[in-house]
Amino acid sequence: MTKRKEGSTTRPRRFWTEAECETVKNLYANTATEQIAKLLDRRIDAVYRFAYKLGLRKSAEYLASPAAVRFRRGDNVGETSRFTAGHVPANKGLRRPGYAPGRMGQTQFKKGERRGSAAENWCPIGTIRADGEGFLRIKVREGRKGEPYGFGNTKLWPLLNRHVWEQHHGPILPGHAVVFKDKDRTNCSIDNLELISRRELLHRNSVHRWGQEVFEVIQMRGALNRKLRKLSEKQNDGPAESPVRDARSA
Repeated sequence: MTKRKEGSTTRPRRFWTEAECETVKNLYANTATEQIAKLLDRRIDAVYRFAYKLGLRKSAEYLASPAAVRFRRGDNVGETSRFTAGHVPANKGLRRPGYAPGRMGQTQFKKGERRGSAAENWCPIGTIRADGEGFLRIKVREGRKGEPYGFGNTKLWPLLNRHVWEQHHGPILPGHAVVFKDKDRTNCSIDNLELISRRELLHRNSVHRWGQEVFEVIQMRGALNRKLRKLSEKQNDGPAESPVRDARSA
């Protein structure tokens, strides 16, 4: 037997002796494994694994005997303890609203009741909050069972700018977006909102909005940066920051 290290809480490994091996070989086929485990002062699962390693199996006589229990096949072991078809539970109809034996009624959740973090994080309908990108969102209804809760559910927390537009002009057409005239995401006044197509929105947010000449300068700057970076890597034998970017920041 391996000695346990000082201060260790793990159980030391116990090797099988020749005498234990012979005992398992002689008894396993016709003896309940639980009895063998008690005889050897070992866990029953350890005896099962060791017998499997030795290639031992229970005999046909043992498997046919009442001692086989869960190993028996074809005799419906445990049939008397099973629920039959059409069985009526003893508590059927008792778990109704207000059913509270003892002190259960004092600790049961009431319909619509919130506690703990659910109560702290709950917001009434009409609450306006900013999301991670600075857009304002408004809560328009309560969540249903199984429905995701939070800004990710736009049916509960739609963007305030879209909500305000729909309140004044109706549903937003597919392929269109509501934008801010003054670029301020918190200014959701109807006078500051504008409905444009996604195509127009892409054009406004791309480099092409500055004209072809500016676009070509940006492309040339990128190409120049790449060449200067390669030259810098060759001189320093490693990657380096863009010289153009360093000069611009200085």
